[in-house]
Order: sequence, then C-alpha cells, then structure tokens
Amino acid sequence: MKAKTDTASLARLLEIMARLRDRERGCPWDLEQTFATIAPYTIEEAYEVADAIERDDLEELKDELGDLLFQVVFHARMAEEAGAFAFEDVARAICDKMLRRHPHVFGDQRVAGSAQQSKRWEETKREERGTADPSAGVLDDVPVGLPALTRAVKLGKRAATVGFDWPDVAGVRAKVDEELGELDAAAASGDRDEIAAEMGDLLFSVANWCRHLTLDPETCLRSANERFTRRFRGVESDVAASGRPWSSHDAAALDELWRRAKAKR
Repeated sequence: MKAKTDTASLARLLEIMARLRDRERGCPWDLEQTFATIAPYTIEEAYEVADAIERDDLEELKDELGDLLFQVVFHARMAEEAGAFAFEDVARAICDKMLRRHPHVFGDQRVAGSAQQSKRWEETKREERGTADPSAGVLDDVPVGLPALTRAVKLGKRAATVGFDWPDVAGVRAKVDEELGELDAAAASGDRDEIAAEMGDLLFSVANWCRHLTLDPETCLRSANERFTRRFRGVESDVAASGRPWSSHDAAALDELWRRAKAKR
C-alpha cells in the first residue's frame, strides 16, 4: 500500500521554520536558539509523545508528534544555516538507512521471524559502525545523554552483541542478589561513595534484568510512579475524610490506608 503524504503541509512547516529564523523578520527567541539550547526541548517532546501513548490518547498523540516533528525541523534549519545539512538530507538519510536495514522487505533476503530480523538488524548496525570508524569500541556510540536506565539497557544490549552477557534470566537475577548483598555491606560500612557505587550497580543489574525479561525499565518505572501517585491520592483522600491531620496518623495507620488504597486502586 502506498503511503499517503501531504507534501504541502511539510513544505509549509519548513517555510514557517525558515520565517521564524529569518534574521530580519523572525522571532527573537527562535533566533537566539542553538542546538544545545533546543536539545532539552527535543527530549521533553519525546517524553510527551511517550506519555500520550501511555495514556492511549491518540488525539494528544497527534499534537505531540507534531511538536516532536517541529523539533526535527528546528535542528535541521539551524544545520542548514550553518551549511552542514538540510531537512531533505535528514529525510534522505533515514530513507537510505531503512532500505539498507530491511533487505527482507526491499530486497530478496528472507527472515524466519522478528527474532531473526532483530539479530540481523544489530549485525547491520555493527557493520555500519565498523565502516564509519574501524577503531571504535563496542560501546563508543551509545549516547551519553540517554536517561540512565535506558542507557544501562543499551550498554547491556550492545555488550551482548559480542557475547558479553548473562546466559539467561536466572543469571542476571542472581547478579541482582549479589549486588543487593554488596549494597548491604557498603551501607554497613557507612562509606557514602561506596554506597552510591553499589546502588548504581544494583540499578544497572535491575535494568538489564528488565532487558532479559523483554521489559523496558523506563516504562516499568513510569507505570510504578503512576500507580504510586494514584494510590497516594487515595490515602490523601482518606486522611482528609477522617477530619484529622496527617500528623495524627501513625505509621501503622498510614500503612493500613495504603493497603486500602492499593486494594481499591
């Protein structure tokens, strides 16, 4: 099926961006921006896309995807002004990459299923990295700016491509127990730096436990945050309904309210 593309809307968006960055008639705020100042907004918009998906709000997803697309257009415009590349180059590069990485769709290769395709995808990426810089290390191009849990998974996944990984879920589960023991020992010593280091090792292991369970740790934690927020609001409501302040509810009473909220919500 041929994809339907509204090239007029895309051209209009590019024209709007060019006008915003026009040196004589543009927007002062937009003119002041750089790649570095816009990057946080790009990350924020990506999270807002994920949030709309999490809430299954397709109408908002449409708007958030538009905001994210605008970020791409903004970066491309600044690059064009610097003589580096333009939006058309960005689009051409991703088209070429998708064609190159899907020979089973656009060529004559065949794959048995998604697992085999994922393996071939990683092999192709590894070949591309080797071609770009033969001296590059396995982990060299894993972005430092990723959220820590996501980067932990990326690092673990990348190391696994050369066989450096736990053999199965049981192996990484045992590592979590090991890291918990080391964290307990560090806590007993009172060495704050050691405690922080062992806590980081534990979180890294848990993130990769998620990877072995085919779970995304960021999604798991976002869901946990939402559950906590929802249940805490239930506790908050019950405390307000009691007519007594928080200070009059001891730990046992609050725990009971929490259990009640957890059962209902």
